[in-house]
Amino acid sequence: MLTQERYQKILELLSEKNAVTVSELTGLLGISESTIRRDLNSLAEMGKLRKVFGGATSINKTSGIDEESVNNRELVMSEEKNAIAKYAATLIYDDDFVYIDAGTTTSRLIDYINNYKATYVTNGISHARKLIQRGLNAYIVGGKMKPITEAVVGAEGISNIRNFNFTKAFMGTNGIDINVGFTTPDIEEALIKEAAINKTYMSFVLADSSKFLKIFPVTFSPLRHCCIITDKLNDKRFENETVIKEVMI
Repeated sequence: MLTQERYQKILELLSEKNAVTVSELTGLLGISESTIRRDLNSLAEMGKLRKVFGGATSINKTSGIDEESVNNRELVMSEEKNAIAKYAATLIYDDDFVYIDAGTTTSRLIDYINNYKATYVTNGISHARKLIQRGLNAYIVGGKMKPITEAVVGAEGISNIRNFNFTKAFMGTNGIDINVGFTTPDIEEALIKEAAINKTYMSFVLADSSKFLKIFPVTFSPLRHCCIITDKLNDKRFENETVIKEVMI
């Protein structure tokens, strides 16, 4: 394979996955590790990627304000979301007062909850229905409904949340960046996420590995304010910023 062909393949894989390891590239391209490392160094010098320990990550680009519908996002990284949700459910104890943020991974968390003594609050419309169907003690935040994400947002929702003192919150996010923090496309949704984290003793962001090194227009929390539960961490620099739990799939 010619050098330019290897470069193109590496960049295509990074575009799809956002992060790759040397061992992954070796297996996928059938090339020696020494050649892959030289290629990554060259591409990094050209500004095409960011070199990290054991691999590379894509160069961060701010994403737009457009959001996919809940139905579309449900189909992405499904196995990884299930593993994250299953582990997160084990963190709920009898005396917990839990906030569950709107989102596809947080929705799956409800499927694995087996603690019927804790109390749950959510701003997710479909989440509230699932909580009721499972017979859990639950409340829904009141306010403006956002159809595309099926979330309650707005000033009234924020006011509701400020009356609570949660022991744990399980949050969703669109992007995670070392410098920018946790981000989302929508201002109103960012504000309600921020309010929930500020009223919680311990917050967990449930995020599959595709969310890392992505930036959306609005930051709702710095990394240090939340623990991250993910399926795979390709960039070890994040471990210097907050507590991260990788789950087995």
